[in-house]
Amino acid sequence: MTDEDNPNPLTALPPSGKLMGLDLGTKTIGVAISDAMRYSASPVETIKRKKFTVDAERLLELIAQNNITGIVIGLPLNMDGSEGSRAQSARAFARNLGQKTDLPIAFWDERLSTMAVTRTMLDADLSRARQAEVVDKLAASYILQGALERLRRG
Repeated sequence: MTDEDNPNPLTALPPSGKLMGLDLGTKTIGVAISDAMRYSASPVETIKRKKFTVDAERLLELIAQNNITGIVIGLPLNMDGSEGSRAQSARAFARNLGQKTDLPIAFWDERLSTMAVTRTMLDADLSRARQAEVVDKLAASYILQGALERLRRG
């Protein structure tokens, strides 16, 4: 289930339970998971993309291990809010993942998430090598945290 026709994309998610956040890159997938009370999102891992079936298997393992109740995927909109090829790719990924799980899937605007995370890492004086290791899972955490805050506000 996705939110393409839903004005409030997060309404597809169940009212309780852990959520998984995904930052879909061309080479990696950043993964974050919320706590059961949905107060905070924690970065979990960065999956090096291989092919969809392999990537989906790893996501399904994480879903089962963590009792996930819903998925939030970062939607890379253009700065004017329009959807380009990257957003269409994220929607295609969600459609394909939706065929492998019954969990609800929602999208969250991810504009500026990587930029915000990169700025935070620079402020923390992380080396470029360390930044490359963690940026995707931190971006997933940033995306999921934004969705959690929106859910709390209603």
